[in-house]
Amino acid sequence: MISAEVYKIVHLVGVMMVFLSLGGVATNAINGGLKNHLWRKPIAITHGLGLVLSLVGGFGLLARLGIVQGGLPGWVWVKLGIWIMFAILIGVVSRKPGWARSIWPLIIILGAMAAYLAGSKPF
Repeated sequence: MISAEVYKIVHLVGVMMVFLSLGGVATNAINGGLKNHLWRKPIAITHGLGLVLSLVGGFGLLARLGIVQGGLPGWVWVKLGIWIMFAILIGVVSRKPGWARSIWPLIIILGAMAAYLAGSKPF
């Protein structure tokens, strides 16, 4: 049986991978970088794997802590919405590089919201 601590580590590593990849793509776009650069595929793999790890680790942690009994609380649904936005943002930044400067603070705000929801579990 996997412990809650292992699920938490898996979740956080996944989150770090998502932020790393979004930061790389956004920085490339802000600096007028090429769409077909050498690191495009590794960044996309890091992003996708990070999304999977954060989802698996998050749901594993919810199950281990007994939070999912009787349905998901509202804060989990909001975090899933944030997860979907992180999944979409890499494509937005890649296809609309002019938006990268505006999306940069959005990434930080979404991360802060997700951290707040996980820490306080307000609803």
